[in-house]
Amino acid sequence: MAAASSFPPLLPKVDAILVLDGDGNRLAGKYYGDFMKVATSSSSAESATADATNAVQSVEQLRSSFERQLQQKIGGIAARPDAAEVVTVLGKTAVFCGGRSPSQGGGQQQQRGGPGDVRVVHIGPPGESELVLAHLVEGMYEALSQLMGGATDRNMILDNLELVFLLIDEHCDGGIILETDGHKLASSVLLRDGHESRMGEGGMDGMGHHSQQQQQGGGGGPSMGGGGMGMGIGGIGGDMTIAQALIQARNQIISNLSQGG
Repeated sequence: MAAASSFPPLLPKVDAILVLDGDGNRLAGKYYGDFMKVATSSSSAESATADATNAVQSVEQLRSSFERQLQQKIGGIAARPDAAEVVTVLGKTAVFCGGRSPSQGGGQQQQRGGPGDVRVVHIGPPGESELVLAHLVEGMYEALSQLMGGATDRNMILDNLELVFLLIDEHCDGGIILETDGHKLASSVLLRDGHESRMGEGGMDGMGHHSQQQQQGGGGGPSMGGGGMGMGIGGIGGDMTIAQALIQARNQIISNLSQGG
């Protein structure tokens, strides 16, 4: 019998998944395995704590350096959601979707719908097919775009980081790809977010993180509609994400049923 740690040869794996803004800053992401880690050894018990602290700092420095070199390669390149671009950084294959070229600029397109400056990047292990990596990153970018209502700009991502991290977890576990279909990924994230919101509030009236921001009168950011909880789906502001719209509609139905009972 094969060892439990062995995987089928065609099972796709990645070393890292990153969500970067237009300047190359990491908004969200995860590194897997030993990629961008520093091995340290303690010579004595007294130096163990200092070594551990230095190790964490060294790992973060390595990752920051890697991301800066990655940005130098991909900065100014806009990759369509269905046509990922490929670059090589420190011998690693990096495949990405998204981004806005300098000629596209920012302005109202970034504030109101349309693709934004955020890039989704997959770093592949040695020997992984570029076509496979392109398929993976295109699926995740499609799901991210759906969850963000098509506006994949920096502010929208920061206002919905919980959904972004849920998306990464639904897409990949420990470097092993779980799902690549964008529609299925987005649906899984919405179901999981709704479940955790109800569990966090401890009852049927639990609205979760997003609805709390809506009740505060639109003070969250560009992803919040200005009408608060009084709106149905037909009155949702143009900047509200699909995830927030579905969560709001679901909880309104639950509230109506509760009052009617």
